[in-house]
Amino acid sequence: MHVFWIAVLSGVTLFWIAAAIDLALGLPSIPALSDTQPRADSSCPAVSILFAARNEAEKLPHALDTLLSLDYPVYEVVAVDDRSEDGTGTILEERARRVAHLKPTRISSLPRGWLGKPHALQAAYERSNGDWLVFTDADVHFAQDLLRRAVALAEEKRWDHLTLLGSAKMFTLGEKIGMLFFGMGFIVSLRPWRVSEMSSSTYAGVGAFQMIRRSAYETIGTHRRLAMEVIDDMKLGKLAKEAGVRSGVAKAGQAVSVHWHAGVRNMIRGTTKNFFAASGFKLPVTLLQVCGILLMGVFPVMTSPFVHGWARWLVAISVGVPLIIEGAIAVEFGTSPLYAVTYPVGALLYAWMLTRSAVVTLWRGGIVWRGTFYPLDELKRGVV
Repeated sequence: MHVFWIAVLSGVTLFWIAAAIDLALGLPSIPALSDTQPRADSSCPAVSILFAARNEAEKLPHALDTLLSLDYPVYEVVAVDDRSEDGTGTILEERARRVAHLKPTRISSLPRGWLGKPHALQAAYERSNGDWLVFTDADVHFAQDLLRRAVALAEEKRWDHLTLLGSAKMFTLGEKIGMLFFGMGFIVSLRPWRVSEMSSSTYAGVGAFQMIRRSAYETIGTHRRLAMEVIDDMKLGKLAKEAGVRSGVAKAGQAVSVHWHAGVRNMIRGTTKNFFAASGFKLPVTLLQVCGILLMGVFPVMTSPFVHGWARWLVAISVGVPLIIEGAIAVEFGTSPLYAVTYPVGALLYAWMLTRSAVVTLWRGGIVWRGTFYPLDELKRGVV
């Protein structure tokens, strides 16, 4: 094998060795929500759960049931119907007539200078009263004791901003390949255990569950600061960290669960608006991301038939480490670790998704989200 490719393989191997050490030292420090003692009624602050829904009539009812049946003494659910064209609004209104702590509201038009979701979440905040705000999505399922444990953990750690890593429901082979690789990429690249370190610039935020103290949310400028930000969940975490808000990440396991996309085709389509946005709509950054994914996830497997002697150890390490990491993530998601062998396919899938997101966005000159087209130049100006 050519010396150049051996050098590249050596670099990939060093990357995975460093990642393995980092994970081994960092992951155990992420607290598990299940290890936290739930708060008693007398020490439970008021909580507002906020979400925006657009054309979610199929998924909303079951998720809403879990939000409305939480074991928590004082909370409200502020649900915003964001210009839905199906039965979403009817579902919310009918349920609100039976459940006093559900507060639905309807948005009929979108003001200029706003993306639909940030605008809807801003509207939800303006109708809320809780000391803590929980931002979630219309298809997320909560365990009954989730709020008691989340509030207890945040106040025990003295965090004013808490992101929970939940569980992804996966049914098809394509979903499992995509979600497991995404989970590995998220953990390895983000290093969520560093979020709680005030000296670190690492931040986190996920759409399924993100809780922030009301005063901290108002300090960072609310969703008005995220008016044109596509990945508003992650950037809420960024604003919190930059403002000096004490943040942390915890593992929720099955206490927070969501079926992200039904089938790999919907996964590809659903992330078209997100992936190029994650690079700030910068093509060179996206190209580096694609090359990095192929180099770390596919290259070692492709070179395995061509290496000899001691170079086989390089392949063994650079293939074996991601295999072990993704296997552990599969167990965390409640599926077989044997699916970890598909990680090179997952790498190819995500390289394609990144490429497609950039090409489609540039070709259209913007993105289509929640039925509205947003020009690329406006999106670039809104990047946080």
